[in-house]
Amino acid sequence: MRYLPTVFLLLFLKTFLWAKTTPICSDCEVKSILEGVQRASDFDTLLIKNGTYKEFNILIDKPLTLLGENYPIIDGEDQGEIIRIVSDNVTIDGLFIINVGTSYTTDYAAIRVVKSENYLIQNVVLEKLFFGIYLEKSNNGKVYHNKIIGDAIDEYNSGNGIQLWYSHNVVVDRNIVQGVRDGIYLEFSDNVTINNNTSANNLRYGLHFMFSNDDVYTNNVFENNGAGVAVMFSKRIKMIGNTFRKNWGTAAFGMLLKEINDAEISGNTFEENTIGINIEGSNRIEYTNNNFIKNGWAVKVLGACYTNTFTKNNFLYNSFDISYNSKLNDNVFDQNYWSDYTGYDLDKNGVGDVPYRPVKLFSYIVNKTPETIVLLRSLFMDIIDFSEKVSPVFTPDKLLDANPLMKKAL
Repeated sequence: MRYLPTVFLLLFLKTFLWAKTTPICSDCEVKSILEGVQRASDFDTLLIKNGTYKEFNILIDKPLTLLGENYPIIDGEDQGEIIRIVSDNVTIDGLFIINVGTSYTTDYAAIRVVKSENYLIQNVVLEKLFFGIYLEKSNNGKVYHNKIIGDAIDEYNSGNGIQLWYSHNVVVDRNIVQGVRDGIYLEFSDNVTINNNTSANNLRYGLHFMFSNDDVYTNNVFENNGAGVAVMFSKRIKMIGNTFRKNWGTAAFGMLLKEINDAEISGNTFEENTIGINIEGSNRIEYTNNNFIKNGWAVKVLGACYTNTFTKNNFLYNSFDISYNSKLNDNVFDQNYWSDYTGYDLDKNGVGDVPYRPVKLFSYIVNKTPETIVLLRSLFMDIIDFSEKVSPVFTPDKLLDANPLMKKAL
């Protein structure tokens, strides 16, 4: 019995060493990708030469590498799904895929991975798609350096760029996604890493995830999406070094947090959004070293948010820094920089000697009566904001930064 691991290793090496490369082209022995897959043995490579291949429903049911040379085009002619992977150890590299079929009953994808492990999808360009890359109950994979360009007009007949459903331990890195419904969508997908992606100009969300725990999002750009980024019903999330920019609209925000607990949000930039962060029912979150720049509302707290901390953030030139709909508060604001702060620092220690109250009475009024936003720059509003600051009646009297910074936090 002790020799069994060695036997299995030798069998694997034998299979791998016997793997061959098969060229596919109009002048080759094998002329179609589907034929190449059917004739291939495990761990073979199909070298797809430059050209146009009008194929769809390509089923990959064995360990293979599909390698494109000079970006061959696979044209699905709007017939349905184009590539479906149902095997472990599959690599898709260097293909140009267009014309995925659209359906109101089936989520056709350019590339779908189903119940598979150890897959790699990289250097792929997708255009004229329904769903782009769809991972379904598939773990331990990587989606790297792909470009997904949709032409979605309406949400009801468009799909998502990169979608994960019940897929764990996946890395999504250096992708560009635009013109789809949701740029990146996750549901029931844990231990996922989303790095260095750009998700812009999508109909609804640049990033949308629900019921997905222990995920990490770093150095991504989410810009000019219909409603921004939605983060819901998840735990132990880390969002570090991302940029949320120019997500404008009556129901838009840089990021929506709903029922998020025990998370870290640090080093992010929220710039020129209707709402930088919209928070509801989210607890024990640490907000540190974030920049809130020229937003309508930097942070809007709707309720049931407890024991959160805001430390060393920069609030720069927002119409409203903090909006609150309750007089109760046990969240901590400490050592933040506020561009509207007019206090002084007599002992020159870099910390203001007068606490700062970031919640304006006018923001409370706008929450109750949105139409009053037209009075935003009026002298009357400045007067009532000043009176509320001196003697809080409607705004939380305990919501203040006792140590406001005199210079921006690094």
